[in-house]
Amino acid sequence: MELTVKDVARALSVSEEAVYRLVDERGLPVQQVDGQLRVHKAELLEWANAQGLSVASELFAAPGAVVLPSLAEALEAGGVVHGLAGGDTAAALRGLVAAMPLPEEVDREFLLSVLLAREALGSTGIGDGIAIPHPRNPIVLHVERPLVTLCFLSRPVDFGAVDGRPVYALFSLISPTPKMHLHLLSRLAYALRDPDCKATIARRADAATILGEIRRVEAGLGSHGTAR
Repeated sequence: MELTVKDVARALSVSEEAVYRLVDERGLPVQQVDGQLRVHKAELLEWANAQGLSVASELFAAPGAVVLPSLAEALEAGGVVHGLAGGDTAAALRGLVAAMPLPEEVDREFLLSVLLAREALGSTGIGDGIAIPHPRNPIVLHVERPLVTLCFLSRPVDFGAVDGRPVYALFSLISPTPKMHLHLLSRLAYALRDPDCKATIARRADAATILGEIRRVEAGLGSHGTAR
């Protein structure tokens, strides 16, 4: 899950020197491992989303013949919810967890605590009124299939997003494996860079319309998420 500076440079299509500048000037999140800079794949995607930058989808491709679910499939399973109540971040996340179609054995209070702890590390608000609260470690819930739930808040909430705008839409990803988690996060990032798809979300369209837009966007991707 950890990327070297060289990996990050390749993923962002920049030089290694530019990666160091991104750390210093734009807050690219890094860790020191044995004296070397390392970047977590999920953190790179989150940061790139907030910065409006593209990440090479090949970085998240599954090896061999592994078949990964589409974002549309995961969103159809997780559902689209309109009018979610919540006056602040904690209330919004509690409502999100309550709305997710999780298996009975999943401890929703534990999931909420994970999401709150993740938010305390740094806002998952990526800008333009959208946040992507999700557990950093996707295995903790032991779900059988991935779920992406989209909730539209009845009133926008201050999530401390990078652009300062209140959040009106929450995308939450629950996945059984890290590979699946990163795959879906990558596809969501790609979809949110599509102007028509983003506009459909901004007008809080119905579930069928949003799913149609997601399917359209994914039709432009190869089986491993590579743009055609």
